[in-house]
Amino acid sequence: MNRLENMETFVRVVEAGSISAAAERLGVAKSAVSRRLKELETHLGVELFHRTTRRMNLTDTGRSFYQQCLRLLDDVLEAELAASQAHATLAGRLKVAMPSSFGLMHMSSAINDFLKANPSIEFDLDFNDREVDLIQEGFDLAIRIGRLPDSSLIARRLAPIRLILCASPGYLEKHGTPQTPQELTAHDCLVYSLNQDPDHWLLPDNKGNGQRIKIRPRLRASTGEFLRDAAVADRGIILLPSFIAYREIEQGSLQPILCDYQPENLDAFAIYPPTRHLSQRVRAFVDFLAERFAGVPYWDRCLQNT
Repeated sequence: MNRLENMETFVRVVEAGSISAAAERLGVAKSAVSRRLKELETHLGVELFHRTTRRMNLTDTGRSFYQQCLRLLDDVLEAELAASQAHATLAGRLKVAMPSSFGLMHMSSAINDFLKANPSIEFDLDFNDREVDLIQEGFDLAIRIGRLPDSSLIARRLAPIRLILCASPGYLEKHGTPQTPQELTAHDCLVYSLNQDPDHWLLPDNKGNGQRIKIRPRLRASTGEFLRDAAVADRGIILLPSFIAYREIEQGSLQPILCDYQPENLDAFAIYPPTRHLSQRVRAFVDFLAERFAGVPYWDRCLQNT
């Protein structure tokens, strides 16, 4: 039994959706595809598909095995390239998870530039604020923002993430500008609903010690861009990452407030599991991001005097 050939056949069946379509792509008979799948399932001792007369659906085991096969086949391709004259060429798939706001606003140009320099790379991107399971879901790496707890994952810091309080000039003219965090309790606040404690903001006191400020949520939402736009429309005060609001701050439609009471910075990390060899394409992409976001991020340059 040729394990790699059978794994590749399995992957092609999943991607094509049927044995006949996979056989056509591979340029072999349908009987050969069926035989390879049967050999693979027999060797593993599991069923990879739920088979009906009309379609083939992956079992839970098959879905997990599919992700592992993709990784393995990409690593084989990379090993072949490293041993050939094309050793300097990066190739294969990169499956990356990232927060939706940061990904959409700041990763697009970075990924496009990386693809321009490495045209044999294929990206599979997941824009989602949930915390994915890198190993179970087959991700090569993830971009995460926050304070990372101790875990088995390896993290590389990419950039500081500054949280900032701000409101529109119109809102502040009508309701006044708070001078201390305690005054926020009298204001309308726009709240990111996925925070662990959305009814409180953690801000330092005048000695730098953290204090939980009870706020009055006027509006809750699970996307920072929506809250930012609501703040621009005079709806209230917002606490959000500067990478979401920097253009509005530059343009003057949002104004930073309580600058002496800014929360502790977060960080953007590239994280990946330590349980497998770190492929050259993953290492190169992480190095590329670390270099691109080094120093003061471009979205914080408008805040350097605040």
